[in-house]
Amino acid sequence: MVAIRIDELTKQFEAFTALAKLSLEVEQEEFVTLLGPSGCGKTTLLKLISGFLDPTEGTIHINGKDVTRTPPEARDTALCFQSYALFPHLTVRENLEFGPRQKRISAHDRKARVDDVAEKLSLHAQMDKLPNQLSGGQQQRVSLGRALVMRPSVILFDEPLSNLDAKLRDQVRIEIRRIQKEYGLTAIYVTHDQNEALAMSDRVVVLNGGRVEQIDTPEALYHAPKTRFVADFIGDANVFSGTVQGEVQPGLWRVETAMGTYDVATSTPPKEKDVDLCWRPESAVLGDAGHTGKVINRAFQGHFTDLMIETKGVSYRVQSRATSAQEGDTVNISIPPEQLILLERTA
Repeated sequence: MVAIRIDELTKQFEAFTALAKLSLEVEQEEFVTLLGPSGCGKTTLLKLISGFLDPTEGTIHINGKDVTRTPPEARDTALCFQSYALFPHLTVRENLEFGPRQKRISAHDRKARVDDVAEKLSLHAQMDKLPNQLSGGQQQRVSLGRALVMRPSVILFDEPLSNLDAKLRDQVRIEIRRIQKEYGLTAIYVTHDQNEALAMSDRVVVLNGGRVEQIDTPEALYHAPKTRFVADFIGDANVFSGTVQGEVQPGLWRVETAMGTYDVATSTPPKEKDVDLCWRPESAVLGDAGHTGKVINRAFQGHFTDLMIETKGVSYRVQSRATSAQEGDTVNISIPPEQLILLERTA
C-alpha cells in the first residue's frame, strides 16, 4: 500500500526552481533515501513532505489523505533533525516527553511511550542527564527518540548523521534502520553520502538540479546506472565517450573509445551511435590480455590496491585485490563484456 504519493511537485523560490514536476510513490514501511549533491532539491522535498514549505504546484498525499496545504503539526509525520534540536535546559526524559505533552497525551500513555523508546534506544542510563552531558551519538539517539514517541506513520530524517565521526555514524546508521523496521515506519532519509544511502535504503531517489535522475534499489543504481550522472555519483566509476560500431553477435555490441575497442554485453540495444561507456574499478582484470597501460599512481587500501592507470593519454582507476604492480609498471587490463555498462547520452 502506498504511504506517500507525490504528484508533479514543483517548488520555486522567485526565479529559482528548486524542484521541477517531481513524482514519487513510497510504500508503507519502505525506507527511501533522497540522495544528491548540495542544491539538488533533496532538503526542499523533505520540507515539502513535512509541511514546512508549501509547493508552487503539485500535490502530496500521506496515507491516502491530501496534505498539500496541511500544517506540519496536523500531518502524521515526525522529523529528525541534523542539529538534534534538543532543549538544552531539559533532561533526556523531559525532551522525550515534550511532544506527547504538547499533544495532551495522558501521563500513563506518555510514560509507556517514553519507557519503550528509552529501552529500544538504550537510553535508560541517560534519562536524568542534560543534552550537554551526552556524547554526539547519545544526543542523536535522543533526537530519534523524540520523533519515535510521537508514533508517526512516516518519519523524516534530515542528514541526521552528518555531525558524527565515521565509526559512530556507522553504529547509529545500523540503529536507525533497526528501529525503523521494528516500529514498521515509513522513512524518508536525506543524505549526500552515497555509502549511507546504499547501506540503508530499500530504494534511492537520485536527484540532480531539482529533477529525478533515477529511482531504484541500491544494487540497481550501482550495477545498472541509467545516466552518466548516476554512474559518476554512485560509487567509483570510469566513464568514457564512445561510438557504437555494431553488433558483433547477438547481445554483444562493439564500442570504440579513446582507449581502444570494447565488446559490451547488453540485452538493450543502444538507441544512438554516440554513447557513454562505464565500468567499475573493481571490474577490471589485470593479466596477460587486454589493453596495455602504465601505472601512474598506487595506493594500498587494505582489502584492495587502488591503481591509477594511463592508456593512450586517458587515465582511469583499477581496484585489485591481488597485484604487485608498482608505479611506472606496464600492465594489461581487460574488462569482461558483462561488466561494461552502456549509457545513453542525455541532453
